[in-house]
Amino acid sequence: MTKTPAELMIDGEGQVGLPLGLLAEAGLDPGSRVIAFSDGDGRLVLRRYEDAVRDLIDRGTM
Repeated sequence: MTKTPAELMIDGEGQVGLPLGLLAEAGLDPGSRVIAFSDGDGRLVLRRYEDAVRDLIDRGTM
């Protein structure tokens, strides 16, 4: 995985646009469903919806 960093701005509506290259590295396409949560210490996590649901069912945690 390349882990290319990208500096992003949060707009007045609280939204952030993600670069297509960053999405591709994460295996996401425009229109993909994701789960977002705070991981503390200023970190936000996006997970593919399918992966998060599978982990929730299999392990009881996302």
